Amino acid sequence: MEHREGRFDPDPLDRSILALQDRHRSQLVDSGQLNQVLTCRQRLWTFMREWEMDPRIRRYVMQSGFYGVYRVGHISLDWPLITSLVERWRPETHTFHLPIGEMTVTLQDVAMILGLRIHGPPITGTCDIDWSLLCSELLGVVPPPSQIRGSSISARWLREQFSYPPAGVDDVILQRYARAFILALLGGALFADKTGTHVQLCYLPLLRDFTEISHYSWGSAVLAYLYRELCRASLDSATEISGPITLL
Repeated sequence: MEHREGRFDPDPLDRSILALQDRHRSQLVDSGQLNQVLTCRQRLWTFMREWEMDPRIRRYVMQSGFYGVYRVGHISLDWPLITSLVERWRPETHTFHLPIGEMTVTLQDVAMILGLRIHGPPITGTCDIDWSLLCSELLGVVPPPSQIRGSSISARWLREQFSYPPAGVDDVILQRYARAFILALLGGALFADKTGTHVQLCYLPLLRDFTEISHYSWGSAVLAYLYRELCRASLDSATEISGPITLL
């Protein structure tokens, strides 16, 4: 940055490093061509309002390590403030470029705010799976074909099927309901897309064993997803941002 007419020039001095400036949102803001505030898609509050956690599955949510995410609850998002941060986000360095220097969201932030593990096996896998068989194994029900779209499942169908466990069910059934709840929490709060209508099933295989779920480095995956969303939103064509933006 440099001074220009009594103010800071936001354009990079050396574009050999910040090579994406021509496609960056700040380019249009600086020229007066863009003053639109980004739409912030945060699904956690909607999820909590529509799907109250049954007390009987709380111990499984706590055992899996996601209770901290649920307890964050509703946080009002400041859309103009988040937009201002996005305008200063650089995809080349994964940092916010400010007049005082660079800063970013770190793994420690994710661990402290959401209570997620930042060490352990990575969140990885394959999408080459028979999703109907997987749902039958881990959720105890085969979704209608109309409720599966590619590798994702309807969030509404999931909520309607698993909101209220029947009375007197055993631990196996309660674990199925807990898996569905955690899957919806992942899709609604941490890895949410811009539509909010479907939840990715690719996380379901990782919810098979409740003694192993909390060992995965979920915090690393959440931070990577946030970085990706920031990178997408920083492009001059973007109008929305989603993902775990509570961290901002």
